[in-house]
Amino acid sequence: MVSKDKVKGRLRMSKTWQAVTQVIFLVLFIALVLVGRIQLWMGIFLASVVLALIFGRFFCGWICPINTVMRVITKFKRKLKIKSISVPTFLKSSVFRFGFLTIFFAVFSFVMVTGKKLPVLPALFILGVGLTLFFPESLWHRYLCPYGTILSFTGSRSKKSLHIDSENCIQCGSCFDICPGEAIREWEVHAIEKKECLLCLDCVTHCPSERIIVYG
Repeated sequence: MVSKDKVKGRLRMSKTWQAVTQVIFLVLFIALVLVGRIQLWMGIFLASVVLALIFGRFFCGWICPINTVMRVITKFKRKLKIKSISVPTFLKSSVFRFGFLTIFFAVFSFVMVTGKKLPVLPALFILGVGLTLFFPESLWHRYLCPYGTILSFTGSRSKKSLHIDSENCIQCGSCFDICPGEAIREWEVHAIEKKECLLCLDCVTHCPSERIIVYG
């Protein structure tokens, strides 16, 4: 059996690598925008969509530049004790979520067909970050982000995922409160919706009973 100290050590190492990875891809994203080669970013995203069949939505928690900046904003809000505005009920409708995805595809198709350069990805970056100044991260991650919606399809079939040991879970709700994507659902017991999980590891680091594990 692996000792708790070793588990905590591995978790700290994972969080360190996560932070390093996020910074690298944020710098890469900014560089591609500045040199006008942002289409290369779509190659990274499409590769992540395929790999999500194995690893889940790692793009969201480890690569996405929008999420990287959003996390910083959320930390400052918590430190300054700034409360977020609750997500409006009408925005939680799946119609709105898939409608936003349809608009994204329409604009992206227009760019591909006409060859006109529209700042689609930078605009989404500004929108996602801007909304987080006022609303919780879940508004973007679960209800608006077109990348997240696409990744939820392949992510729902991933071989690896985070899993709550329900037999030993103390039902404290810490994971539910900290999850930025509202992926923790309170059914009969707490459980993680695989398709919505960002693999950010926040639930793992905040679980007092250390009952959230990698499954698969």
